[in-house]
Order: sequence, then C-alpha cells, then structure tokens
Amino acid sequence: MNSPIRRLAAVITVLFAALFLSVTYIQVVQADSLEKKPNNLRTLVKDRSRHRGDILVGNKAVASSVASNDVYQWVRKYADGPMYAPVTGYYSLVNGAHGLEAAENGYLAGTSDELFVRNLKSMLTGEETQGATVQTTINAKAQKAAYDALGTQRGAVIALNPKTGAILAMVSQPTYNPNKLASHDTDAAGELYTKLAAEDVEPLLNRVTSQTYPPGSTFKLVTSAAALANGYSADSSDGLYGGAVLDLPQTSATLPNDTHAPCADGSPTLTEALEESCNTTYGQLGMDLGADVMSEQAAKFGFGQTLNIPQPVVKSVFPSNLNQPQLAQSSIGQFDVRATPLQMAMVTAGIANDGVVMRPNLIKKVISADGKTVAEPGPEELSEATTPEVAKELTGMMEAVVTSGTGTNGQISGVKVAGKTGTAQNATGKAPHTWFVSFAPADDPQVAVAVVVENGGKLGNEGFGGTVSAPIAKAVMEAVIK
Repeated sequence: MNSPIRRLAAVITVLFAALFLSVTYIQVVQADSLEKKPNNLRTLVKDRSRHRGDILVGNKAVASSVASNDVYQWVRKYADGPMYAPVTGYYSLVNGAHGLEAAENGYLAGTSDELFVRNLKSMLTGEETQGATVQTTINAKAQKAAYDALGTQRGAVIALNPKTGAILAMVSQPTYNPNKLASHDTDAAGELYTKLAAEDVEPLLNRVTSQTYPPGSTFKLVTSAAALANGYSADSSDGLYGGAVLDLPQTSATLPNDTHAPCADGSPTLTEALEESCNTTYGQLGMDLGADVMSEQAAKFGFGQTLNIPQPVVKSVFPSNLNQPQLAQSSIGQFDVRATPLQMAMVTAGIANDGVVMRPNLIKKVISADGKTVAEPGPEELSEATTPEVAKELTGMMEAVVTSGTGTNGQISGVKVAGKTGTAQNATGKAPHTWFVSFAPADDPQVAVAVVVENGGKLGNEGFGGTVSAPIAKAVMEAVIK
C-alpha cells in the first residue's frame, strides 16, 4: 500500500473513531441531560402524552388531566382554579410547573421510583403509564371561607391543624387562573405568563410561603414565650415597664405605644401588656432578655429554618448583631424581623400544641393508579418551642387578648379563642400591614390561623389587625370547628 492510500485510510479511521465516540457520548453521557432539557420537543410530547395524576381536596379533583385534540393528548384542568392556585400551582407547556405540580411531579407524572413496579407491569401488559393521585390535607370549607373573607384585598391566609401540622387552608391574593397558563395555545399562555410576571402586585407569588413581612405585634408572642421561660410571670408586673414612651439607649429615638398613653397605668402585668399590645413593655422586655435569648426563642419556633411543605418555603428571619435600640424594635416585630404567614401560623400552632411545633405538611397521601397507597406522610415534630407550662400561660394571655383586648373581633360565640393582633409598619408612606393570629378552641385546639392583609386592605391607614384581619381568621376558624 503506497503512502497516500495509507494516509487516507488513517484519516478515515480517525473520522470513524470520532463519530463513534461522539455518538457514544451523546447517547450515553449526555442522554439524561438532553432528555431533561425544557425545550426538547420529544420530551415535551412524551411528558404530555402521559395521563397525569389528579390533585385532590377531599375526594374532589382540583387538578386533573383531560383529553386534548393535539399531539400532547392531555391538558391540565383546574377546578376553582384561582382559589386553589397557591396549592396546585400550574403545569404549563411553555411555562413549566409550579406549586404541587412541580413539587410532586414525580408522583403526578408516574416517574417516581416508588411507582416503578406498577409501571413495569404496565409496560409488560401494554397499558398506558398513569401518574399517581396526590390527596392534599386542605379542608374545602376552610379554603373557601379564607378565600371569600380575604376577597380582593392583597394578603394571605394560612390555617394549620396544630396537633399534626396538616395545612387546612392556603390562600394568597392577588391570584391567577392556572387553566389559562396550562392552555396548549402556547402563544396565549406565554403572553399571559409574561403579563402576570410583570405586574407589580405579583399574582404568581404565593404570599403564604414565598413572601416575608414584618410581623409587627404578633411577634410579641415570641417575646412573651422568651420572658415566661426566663423568670417572668403572666400575672406579675415585676420588672415590667408600661410608660407611654420608651427612651431607647444610644440614640435620641423613642419607642411609643400606638395609643400614646401608658399601659395599665404604667405598671402592666405581662397579660395586660399583651392585651393592650404595649410596645414600651415589649421593647424594654426584649432588651432586658438580651439578643441571644430572643434569637434562640425565635429559632425554636422555626425562624431561620429551611422548610418544604413540599413546596419550598422562604426562611423567616430574626436579625443578628443587634444593638439595643434595634433589639427593642425587633422585640415588637419591627426593624429587620421578617416572617412568612406560614411562620406566624407555626408560632401560634406551637403554643396551641403544648409548645411543640409540628412540621407543616400539605400532603395527606399519594395513591397509585391501581388504588394502592404509596406514600402517607405522618405528623412529624419540628421542634419544642416552649414547655407545656409556658404554652398554657401564653394561651391564657392570648385568650385575654380576644376576650377584652385588641382582638375582640376574633370572638366566636360559645368557643374559647386565643389570638394576637398586629399592625406592622413597612414602607415609608404606605399604610401598615394588618395581622391576626389565633387558634380555637383554646381548650382543645383544632385550627391555628395566620392572616396578613397588606397595607390595611380596604381600610388603608384606618385598618388595624383587630378590625381588618381578625374577622377573616374568625371565618376560617368557624369553618373548621363548626
């Protein structure tokens, strides 16, 4: 063989080797990443050709797959879509997945390892692979009560079973219609998503889990728990300051009461200070307890922890490296304290549950297409925030808030209610956010609720936690216990 032929043979051999290596790399090494690319049309068609499982509230499907007259075969439909959007999220051809549709995608799509045996049987028998059904913990009556009571006001409502952590209601406003995002009219679905994402009011945001707010005076429950655990008593005024204004050290700034008057003639008990939501008492109390004690108590209730319900939850924050004035403001839920509505519901539920905070959970069980339960998350303790004795004292204090303090609009006839109001300053020039957290019945808790209405809702600067948010919480509690 002469030299030119040998060179040509070598080049051809190298080219074949390169082609072989390239094909092998693509089909073996890159196969999984290419399969998962969101713009892979073959993957999109494959995913949409599966019968995706339902999402249930009780026995009602609030998300289901119905046949479509196109290559994708199935399209998602959402019953009461705007009301349940914070729960279900959406499953969209062009916008991906969100909410439970994303968090439980493995089960809903039928690709979870726990469904392997059933899927193997389907392959052998030629049956269509079907996703599993995800049954939520949502109470339909509580969800509707929360949705109706909040109305068009911006804010969030969350209700928990304090004994199990089960989420009974989760509402966020403004909301959106997931049916329009799930449409196979990709141009319309894409344009709508772009429009919703650009809106200042952020309708795509789940305010329960993904938005933090200054909790205002609802945080006084955390400060109260720290005080009761460190030598203070609910019915004693020893060591408590209740003047109209608290002079803050290291600065000329002051911390006044909202009423600009003393609390209980200037010498309140801890119960009276909570009843009247006395800023000066709690500002001084926080400084006396110290930053370490306050930070530790907040952490015991869940501040700073990463949670999944199974949707991811943003961390709530109690700030560090505080000077004394900042500590005073933080102890009344201001300065840089930030909490999700879910976090404040966890604080309330922990008090209701003898001091034990249960891990919040939205999933009751997962059922395969052949009717077998493949997952059933049980109640799980997250932390012991207080002792049962402290929780009992705090419950009595919170009952006083509803009986004769700032939270009387949370009263339910014939039922003992424990609660706390909050009116939280936020951006300069904007009306305060209004809060109410509560649980009922106080002597046998079945539901714990947190409500935040942004910028005073319909009442604006005239709105307070007791007037705007307490009636919403009351409606949700009644829906559960009555």
